[in-house]
Formats: sequence, C-alpha cells, structure tokens
Amino acid sequence: MSLLSGSSERAFNAENWGYPPHNRASFQQVQQLGPTIRLSRGSDSFRPFSQSIKSVSGITYPGLDGESRTVQQMLDDTYTDAFLVTKDGKLLAEEYRNGMSADSHHLLNSVSKSFLGMLVGVLAAEGKLDPNEKLVTYIPEFAETAFQKTTIQQALDMTAAVRFGEDYDDRHAEFWQETAIVGWRPALVDEHLPKTLFQFACGLKDTEQLDGEHFHYRTVLTNVIAMAVERATNQSAAKLVEEKIWQPLGPEQDAVVVVDSSGFPYFGAGMNACARDLARFGEMLGLNGRYNGRQIVPEKWIEDTARGNEEAKELFAAGAYAGLIPGGHYRNQVWADSAKGLLVCIGIHGQTIYVNQGTGVVVVKLSTHPDSADVPLYVDTFAAMWEITMSV
Repeated sequence: MSLLSGSSERAFNAENWGYPPHNRASFQQVQQLGPTIRLSRGSDSFRPFSQSIKSVSGITYPGLDGESRTVQQMLDDTYTDAFLVTKDGKLLAEEYRNGMSADSHHLLNSVSKSFLGMLVGVLAAEGKLDPNEKLVTYIPEFAETAFQKTTIQQALDMTAAVRFGEDYDDRHAEFWQETAIVGWRPALVDEHLPKTLFQFACGLKDTEQLDGEHFHYRTVLTNVIAMAVERATNQSAAKLVEEKIWQPLGPEQDAVVVVDSSGFPYFGAGMNACARDLARFGEMLGLNGRYNGRQIVPEKWIEDTARGNEEAKELFAAGAYAGLIPGGHYRNQVWADSAKGLLVCIGIHGQTIYVNQGTGVVVVKLSTHPDSADVPLYVDTFAAMWEITMSV
C-alpha cells in the first residue's frame, strides 16, 4: 500500500517512510501509519501571536569552517520544513516549506520527551510522584529488570543503568526494535518481539553501567517515565499532558501522539504538532513555566532544568553528544546551557525548539534531515539560532 503526498514521486509506505527521501513527505503524515491519540486543544480560545515581522535571513553567524554564513543559507541547507521566531508573544518570522503550512502536523521525534519531562515537574509539585523515588516503587514488575535500582530522576536525566542501543545507523538496535512495537519498523516484527512498550521494558534485564554513572541518551527511559506517571496517578500520560501542559498553552491546533496496541502513548519520539504551538511551549519554558496567564510548570522545575548541577555537566561533557551543546547539560528531558541561558528541545532528523531565556527569543525549526543524527547540521543550525536570539 502506498500513501501519497502531492505526487507519486513522494509516495511512501510503512517500510520506507522513515528513510530519505520519503521522510520529507511522511513526517507530515504520521497519522496514516498507525494508531494515534489526539491531545485536544480544548474549548478555550487560543492565545494568538501578535505580529512584528522582521527579516532574519541576512543575519550572519560563523559556520563550522569558520566562514561567515547567513540564516538563509542555513535554512536552505538543512532540509527545513517550518521555521518560526517569536519574542515576548510576538511572531517575528515564519516560513513554511516542503508543502507545510501553519496548520500542518509534523513529527517531533524526541522533542516529544520534553513535554513529558515538564509534566513530571507538575505532578511532583502536586505530590503525585517523587522524582527521587525508584521506578520500581511505582512499577513493581521492574524488580527483576535493569530498572530495579533506577530513580525517576536518573531516567529523566538519561543516566540510568539499562543497556539499550540507540545507534540510529544500526537498523537492528534496541531503539528500532522498540519503534517496531508502534508500527514504525515492520521488518523487525516477529514472534519474539513484545506486543506492547511495557512488555518490551519488562524484558530489558541487562545493564551497561551503574545508575547515575554516565550520561547515555536512551529513548526507552522516557517511556518508562510515562509508565511510572500512569501508575502513580492511575491516569493516561497522554491525558495528563493534554490537561496540564497542552491545553493551558492555549494552542491553535490539537497535537497527536503515536500509541502502541494497548493505547500507551509513545512520548519517547511519537508526538506530532504544529510549529506555532511549539513556539508557545518554548515561550512557556523561557518564562520559567508561566504562560497564557497561568503558571503551567512550576518555576522551580524550570529553574532546576536550566541550571542543572555540576554532576550533570560533567557527565554530559563525557558523553557522546558533548559537541552538540558545548558546556551544556541534560536535565529533565531537556538540553540546556546554563551559562548562555539556553533551553533546547531536540529531535532526530532536525526538530528543534531553541529558547534563549535571557533575550526572550524562541526559535522553532522542523526539518527532515536525511540522517537521523547529523551532528554538523545541528551544530550549524544552533550557531545560526544563537545569533538570531541575540539579534532580533
């Protein structure tokens, strides 16, 4: 079966949708690939952006080779689908490419994680779960797994013990096996593959480090956090994100999250949303959790995320992604640089919400990089975004 977007040369199917060039079309049509659940925008009127359009295309920044480049060059060279700049509730720049528009959904990949990370902060402030508690406190079934000693905070910060391969170039890595459960890699489905994300997590027995010993980015940790959220609250993690994060932002559109066969939401990488609503989320982060007339995420949680601690910075500096945000850290499912005042939400293939708390500028970029984790493209993009946030 083919799923078409515009023309036959952009056809994709369940087997090839995640690979270039098919991802250029498929990332806007993930709902056609399998079951999803909607995060309703609610019945309240959305908070519109006022507009103060500026030209940012001529802003220059130093490229990786040391030569001066422009934002326009960056947008042209990094497979841009959507690009927005906001400041203090004003829309400064907005551009759509590759058939996208303001109401187009786009796969967020791991930007999804940051929404769940902020939900944990809300629930912790409400006394519904404790990030310092072990996962097994909420999920007794984890007693015989690699998560038996892992705390929620260690999972949030990607320092847990579990062995889980997330080499995107390895088509048989555990990451891709996990995505097969939600229908993303049908070729990996066989009689040995668990039917649900929970069953998959329960089957992970081996460790690769001590809990808290190293920063190692693994999507399964986001999914087990969502499982702990559901056990602690006896509510759907998707409904909680909808009620406590999405609707309070006053979004223009619903969001969508991929689910497994049990209806469990894949917040590790499966959220889909429109660019303007991601800018609202970014502005909320920039304002220490306050947006749309209310404190959505506790200020202390945002401050903790932005500040991190020396241990988080040391572990991040020794990890594989240290070059992505030099001097930065990873905390509560968000990338950050406390020295520059940056909070960044990142997804493979070029999804970014880039927040400069000091200047109040948010940059959103949705993309379809050919490679999952092309670090030079990210570094070039982030260099451009930093200059934008310091210039507008």
